[in-house]
Amino acid sequence: MAVDWIGFVYAALVTAGGVVGFVKAGSVTSLAAGLLFGLLAALGAYRTSQNPRNVLVSFGAAGTLAVVMGLRFLSSGKFMPAGLMTLTSGLMLVKIIFGMLKKKSNST
Repeated sequence: MAVDWIGFVYAALVTAGGVVGFVKAGSVTSLAAGLLFGLLAALGAYRTSQNPRNVLVSFGAAGTLAVVMGLRFLSSGKFMPAGLMTLTSGLMLVKIIFGMLKKKSNST
């Protein structure tokens, strides 16, 4: 079974973003959200690595971050960090959806 390296890199990026938000701005909320969603993204990547059809956790974490950070980006207009997380979460969603479609077409 293939390891979901992209998912693990995404999880590390989310976690690092939370840590950077805490270090630069002293935001405990950023740290907590970064650690929580980084853990969920890593769990999703692990589960996807075990079973490529098991994408629910990855999809939920990336989807939630895409919506929340997208709304923050729209209200602030600042690319960092909200725009970057919206972009990476959106790309992660595209990767998950295309992976699901590819698996579906191979099984029929």
